[in-house]
Amino acid sequence: MKSLKSLFLPIVIGSLLLTACGDKADSASANKNPSTTSATTNPQLETKFLTVATGGASGPYNIIATSLTEIYNQIYGVNAKTQTTGASVENLNLIAKNKVELAFVMSDALKDAVNGTGNFNQPIDNVSQIASLYPNYVQIASSTKAGIKEIGDLRGKRVAVGAQGSGVEVAARALLNGFGITYDDLKVDYLGYAEAADALKAGKLDAAFLTSGIPNASLMELSQGFDLAMVSIPTDKLNEIAKTNNLFIPMEIPANTYGNATAVPTAAILNALVVRKDLSENDVYLITKTFFENLDKLKIAHRAATDIDLQRANKNLVAPLHPGAKRYYDEIEKK
Repeated sequence: MKSLKSLFLPIVIGSLLLTACGDKADSASANKNPSTTSATTNPQLETKFLTVATGGASGPYNIIATSLTEIYNQIYGVNAKTQTTGASVENLNLIAKNKVELAFVMSDALKDAVNGTGNFNQPIDNVSQIASLYPNYVQIASSTKAGIKEIGDLRGKRVAVGAQGSGVEVAARALLNGFGITYDDLKVDYLGYAEAADALKAGKLDAAFLTSGIPNASLMELSQGFDLAMVSIPTDKLNEIAKTNNLFIPMEIPANTYGNATAVPTAAILNALVVRKDLSENDVYLITKTFFENLDKLKIAHRAATDIDLQRANKNLVAPLHPGAKRYYDEIEKK
């Protein structure tokens, strides 16, 4: 009879060979599927949550941020999501209360938040800037029947100025004041993009401010089957206003954006991406780096993102630059 040793030795050797082959197969499978190794090969965020405050559901903030959170989820495996809000002012208050980690805001509202002016009773000190983004175009929509050609023609008209306390409303009030118009001179409605477009279509408004990147989805939809007219903001007067409010930049809504035959002179304000100041330097470095390394995907999500330029992103800042973002820009400049 053969000894037990001679019987079990082939079995043990066979098992070892199978295990080795299995390890090689698992390794090959992992290499073919990078997602299975991303958790170990990619740097990780300390925070487990990345909530990005945006704006109305149809606006560029929300569309771009939705794509961005999908990227953060995929790369870092964190709970990244957007939060639809009334936009800039609400977003900054959410930052102040530590309710969100990131936010898209307009520079005029951010300036008020940092200084504790306008809609803010005291300065918000837990906000840092990551980047200057694309310009928000002041788009004043009306109908051809209303006969409103320029911003000065809004006196006595029913006008939607944006959601109350939003960056749209802050900019509308400042621009109107620059042209010698106060809310007392108007019949004011506080409406977001979609609501304002619906009210214009229903004949309940004479004009509406929809300040955003272009094209604005609500205006694109409104331009189909509606006698849309874009109201101009004269450049010469705007240049005078810019002497005391340098956040306004003379721009044009390009011809054929909304079926307009010619370009429409208007004002623009830079958007900003802000973050809670208390997030770690490394987290904000990775957040910033990932944002710019995936800019092509954000441009596909919304055309407004095509105006985001890495070379200008750390210029014209309103809030203090977060050390993590500074680390990324310093790294880029050395390359």
